[in-house]
Amino acid sequence: MLARMSEHLANRVFGLLDHSPIIDGHNDLLIRLRGMVRYDFDTIDIAKDQTDRGLHTDLPRLRAGGIGGQFWSVFVPVNLTGETAVTATLEQIDAAHEMIDRYDAFALATSADDVEAVFASGRIASLIGIEGGHSIGDSLGTLRMMYRLGARYMTLTHVTNTGWADSATDPDGEAVGGLSNFGRSVVTEMNRLGMLVDLSHVAPSTMRAALDVSRAPAFFSHSNALALCSHPRNVPDDVLRRVGETNGVVMATFVPGFLTEECHDWMNRLEEMEGASPAEWSASGADGEDAYRRQRERRAKWLADNPCPPVSSSNVADHVEYIRDIAGVECVGFGGDMDGIATTPKDLTDVAAYPRVLEELVRRGWSDDDLAKLTCRNVIRVMRDTESAAAAMTDVRPSHALPV
Repeated sequence: MLARMSEHLANRVFGLLDHSPIIDGHNDLLIRLRGMVRYDFDTIDIAKDQTDRGLHTDLPRLRAGGIGGQFWSVFVPVNLTGETAVTATLEQIDAAHEMIDRYDAFALATSADDVEAVFASGRIASLIGIEGGHSIGDSLGTLRMMYRLGARYMTLTHVTNTGWADSATDPDGEAVGGLSNFGRSVVTEMNRLGMLVDLSHVAPSTMRAALDVSRAPAFFSHSNALALCSHPRNVPDDVLRRVGETNGVVMATFVPGFLTEECHDWMNRLEEMEGASPAEWSASGADGEDAYRRQRERRAKWLADNPCPPVSSSNVADHVEYIRDIAGVECVGFGGDMDGIATTPKDLTDVAAYPRVLEELVRRGWSDDDLAKLTCRNVIRVMRDTESAAAAMTDVRPSHALPV
């Protein structure tokens, strides 16, 4: 009976994914490839399964997981600043284009209409997201050029503050009380371009300040609900309500430390051991690959001695439902953060595993219509509404503001 039930669930979920594939808000494959092989797609050919190399992502598993759209993160570490950060981000964007051009299964998408057209072609819509405002080097001109190169969201901060926006996790606390005047100019310029203002990683004060300024829906590429796990990267209830008011979206993430308090505590110990963002080694100059390898070995040893507390797709479903209950079923999606996390929930080990969350939600009574909103319709709507907000901003000219 159980086997028949599981088969029925799987058939229902994969039938849904045939017409409403998942659009995932955040994947860090590119920074992994930078650290491992400096973007050499001959050495690591993602047309083949890369499980043995410890990667979460490749084409066979994207297909198996029903992924029809992926925001590829072009993250660079926060220890890179100014022109160095800009250059590294451009290298990441270049690698994204190289990957998309190399594999026929991918097609670049820069609009909601593009995403739907790529779906119809049977390929995977590939979008580009900048993870961290440090990547633009305090230049709105750089922001505009990255948009022209295909970037369709920017996370306002990463793990530390920029000079104009406060991060949720800067050890020195807030610096500008949310957003500075220049930070508000960044949000307005992103609105004018039609670029999603990503509020994952930012402090709650920055979330609220950005929502006060923005004319577009709220967008979180990979965050969960603060009420269920107190990691500062998660979204408080008052902001979730504003997500609902703006018809925005929170892309629920699989990061264990954002799912339960036990995993949050464990993640804090891991970060204390590492002493810095592990991705810093992947952009550290000529010694980058060797340093990256040493860091991965150090992490593997620590993980073997300090396994992650049990966490699963059921915990992800808890966050999905909490976001639904506060913001609305039109305001939730997926942002797994695959290849950007030290370990995964026990049954969500790679990009092939997304259907397990959908199966869990079916067990909890979700309709196919609501599941389709979760997989892709919500984020497509947010993209389209952001584009419409940009088209309506005929009263706003390109800004050349400087940070103050």
